[in-house]
Amino acid sequence: MAEFVRVAGTADIKSGHGIVAETNGKTLAVFNVDGAIHAIDNTCCHRDGPLGEGELEGTIVTCPWHGWQYNVTTGACTNNPSAKVATYQVKIEGDDVKVLLEQ
Repeated sequence: MAEFVRVAGTADIKSGHGIVAETNGKTLAVFNVDGAIHAIDNTCCHRDGPLGEGELEGTIVTCPWHGWQYNVTTGACTNNPSAKVATYQVKIEGDDVKVLLEQ
């Protein structure tokens, strides 16, 4: 069964930036795009780089290891159309950022 799990506070994710969040055995990259929060898998498809540590420009995050780029709203890789990371539904409750995860 899926449920929303707290991954961060809203103040923890500055606009135009991302963080790495670990919860329920998953490592997620959580981004703030002009006030809209998006969550994707933290692991780059290329060489397992940490996407949450990458630079965010608009909706595109660049992996800090080898420069692969992903759209944080869709998970699609702009460098390799066959590569994609999982995206997760996000909701804000008060000051909490919650992500829908399978239990």
